Amino acid sequence: MGAPSFVPTPTLRPTDAAYRSPRRRLGSWTADRPGEIVGDGQPIGERLGNQGPDQGYAILLARTLVPRLRLTSGEHLDDVIVGCVGVALKRAALFGRAPILADLEVAFGLFGFFEDTPSAALTEKRRGLFAGVAHHHHYAAARSIADLVPEDLLRLTPADSASQGLPA
Repeated sequence: MGAPSFVPTPTLRPTDAAYRSPRRRLGSWTADRPGEIVGDGQPIGERLGNQGPDQGYAILLARTLVPRLRLTSGEHLDDVIVGCVGVALKRAALFGRAPILADLEVAFGLFGFFEDTPSAALTEKRRGLFAGVAHHHHYAAARSIADLVPEDLLRLTPADSASQGLPA
């Protein structure tokens, strides 16, 4: 922002305005804060999830598949996307990479969302699983969908996952 013409500008900068680095800290750095991960790496256990890089990209990828999804009455698009994104992220983390389109195709395929006429039993089970999971208070329900899918199904190709059907 420009200064008014009546404000004098100094011709020389003061010498104390130069950058000065902080004092050097003696000793080596240690992981002593509560959030530091030490030892064998990321902890594993119930409700701790599957960590992986660039997980937010999965939602963008899921939105590209919306025209291919076949929802029945009583199913909501946001609930389906949130539930299947968790499964896709679990698959991506299993391979140690960021999510790709194949992860989303496997997730939607396992639950039959690409089928034109899914069975009545499948649609009832899907309605119960995915009901309301898009709401931020239902994180545990969204996590339970991801926990429902075993690792061997996550390793399938997108074409094979559609034929496997909903996990038991």
